[in-house]
Amino acid sequence: MTTAVAAPFRFFALQVAGTRRLGPSLVRVTFTGPELRDFRSDGRDQSLSLFLPHPGQTEPVVPLELGEGWWQGWRELPDDVRAVMRSYTLRALRADALGRTAEIDVDFVLHGVGAEAGPSAAAGPASRWAARAAAAGPASRWAARAAAGDRVLLLGPAVADNRAIRFRPPEDASTVLLWADETAVPAAAAVLESLPAGARARVWLEVPHAGDVQELPTAADAEVTWFVRDGCAAPDVPLALDAVRETPLPSPGRAYVWIAGESGHVKLLRRHFVGERGVDRRRVTFVGYWRRGLTEEQLRELT
Repeated sequence: MTTAVAAPFRFFALQVAGTRRLGPSLVRVTFTGPELRDFRSDGRDQSLSLFLPHPGQTEPVVPLELGEGWWQGWRELPDDVRAVMRSYTLRALRADALGRTAEIDVDFVLHGVGAEAGPSAAAGPASRWAARAAAAGPASRWAARAAAGDRVLLLGPAVADNRAIRFRPPEDASTVLLWADETAVPAAAAVLESLPAGARARVWLEVPHAGDVQELPTAADAEVTWFVRDGCAAPDVPLALDAVRETPLPSPGRAYVWIAGESGHVKLLRRHFVGERGVDRRRVTFVGYWRRGLTEEQLRELT
């Protein structure tokens, strides 16, 4: 299995170039800015940290002037001043004619924000938006209203192969198995795009609405199955669990498994592949993107 170098990460001051609604639960935000020319990534499930402004702020507040002490300084700021920090996946990167990064895409899940909200949707009653916005988290509210010129800070890689890329199949992997809920669909989609022709992949994806199902381009020999919750909250077990259990796995010793999404579901599926299917735990990459009942701030305090 390949290993990443210890890569430097840095802040990039960016602005929104545009947005595109992908479905009831997803919006793609394209970012640009001169500093992006120093951004480097090999893609796949590249993790990023975005710092977003609160309503009424023109830019996110992060005390970059403190240098390496920025983290402690940021944590000590008042809650309604300190920039909202959220972890996301790089969905796509586009370079200019000189090979320097010019734009990046990040897909946001709109937790608690209705399908009619957002810059590309028709305007609805203000009271309806207010009710949905109150139920949504700060990052979902920001993404639903993001517009060209809005400013953010990105903490991301300056070296293409870095430790925030977790998808690293062994060279002898005969089959790649992917499971993701809506929070990890952008990462799974980017991983699928990275797979070469001839690679075999079996993919299970779970989303809230039928409109969230997407065409996922890949050169791989991939079988993708979508599971739709019809707007219901995520159940106690993955919707795909029975399908995963029933899928033949002829060479578990050469399989590579990547699982990302709600941490309880991720742990359950990992136990299935390792305990019931005999996949070597070193060939299973698992990432809990969120935990039921906890905000990202609360989850960060536990890790």
